[in-house]
Amino acid sequence: MSQEELKQFNSLDLSKESSRNDSLQQENIQQLTKEQSTVRPSNQLQGGLLGWYATSSSRSIKTNKLYHFSMYNEPLVLYRDKDSIVRCIKDLCPHRGASFLDGALEGGEIVCPYHGARYSSKGQCTNIDRITCSHIVDTNYDNYAKKIHLYQYPCVEKNGYIYIYYTGKAKTNLNEFEIKSPLENTLVESYGYKIPEYEFEEVTVDFKADWARIIENHLDILHIFWVHGDTIPDKDVSRNVITSFNQVITREHRQIQSKYNHKDKSKGEFITIKFIPPGRVVIYKGQEESSRYVQVLDHIPLAENRARVIVRHYRKFMKNKIITNLFLFKNLQHRVFYKVFSEDYNILKTQTFNQQMGYVEKDNVKLLGEDKMVQYYWDWLQSALIKDKPWELHPTNEHTNAIHKEMEMEYPPENPKLAISNRREILYKLAIRVLIPIGLIFLII
Repeated sequence: MSQEELKQFNSLDLSKESSRNDSLQQENIQQLTKEQSTVRPSNQLQGGLLGWYATSSSRSIKTNKLYHFSMYNEPLVLYRDKDSIVRCIKDLCPHRGASFLDGALEGGEIVCPYHGARYSSKGQCTNIDRITCSHIVDTNYDNYAKKIHLYQYPCVEKNGYIYIYYTGKAKTNLNEFEIKSPLENTLVESYGYKIPEYEFEEVTVDFKADWARIIENHLDILHIFWVHGDTIPDKDVSRNVITSFNQVITREHRQIQSKYNHKDKSKGEFITIKFIPPGRVVIYKGQEESSRYVQVLDHIPLAENRARVIVRHYRKFMKNKIITNLFLFKNLQHRVFYKVFSEDYNILKTQTFNQQMGYVEKDNVKLLGEDKMVQYYWDWLQSALIKDKPWELHPTNEHTNAIHKEMEMEYPPENPKLAISNRREILYKLAIRVLIPIGLIFLII
């Protein structure tokens, strides 16, 4: 081998070695990055904006009735199949792309309003079967039906809630979903609350506002004194006694918790608030296993400027049904709920506008010490928005048909019909309670 050939060989060999070193270094970097991404500090929430959401109460899903709603602009349908198992499907008929709006549910089978195509769920399993078409449309039906399936999301009914695992990408086969976060991380009872010991009242409320702003509102302790002081039946909550608190915040991989104690130590704890991603807020006082009341708020991002909240107030008092009916406890609780959320509504709508206009920036808003909980929430939210990009999964624009946006929202404060009906029911029941004793007195006389 000549001197020149030897130089070329050594140069080639060194080049290969360098290439191998670079490759090994790159593999080490990738492995380190992977390890760092899987090991999170204990003060960082692991959950993102995609995952388990409580989207409805069991009471809302009636037999042979479709329940329409949306998640991040994507129209969805909840219904009970012939085995009374709740299903969540994309509101899209795979025959010709029609919606199931104005469709029917007959014997647990969805009937498309366009051509009458029927879709049934097969099998007796919980949530792992396919949903297929059983409507005979032509002589080639058997071959056709094998290829036609509704798009769906994993759906679980538990403790009176309907949970769906939302990823923004519905599938025809539920076995294809990779469940990255366990449902237990969302369940209230996983945090020590003994739910069977409670009775509860429940309302659902609708807002034309940004859902993230509504969560922020429910994490904010100070506004309840000023905004709701005349509505909440608590002598320690009013504009006249507004105060600051000692605040202890705990951040874990499943939750952010803030415990507020009166600065006068003799008064003890005022309230504790938990945020459980992606959309659950829990408010209570005392220890989880012994608290006399627990309020659970589930926030559902229907679409831009449209959100729904399921509100439950669990209690260990006033559990006798005869007494609660006699004193109109349910109706009075609902009246308080509707009034509280109505008081928040204009604030939420204007905050949404200011946020979307870019006015709510660090240079324009200054947080207080009591806003630490809100700050941690927004830190998580901004990180989750960048990571998950949920609003980019089903984006709309000025040319998008507004059929779903124009649908009437069902619940107060956006739709006051239920609040008006509740007030009328209170007056009617009060009148009955007054007239019955008077009638008895006349009979005795």
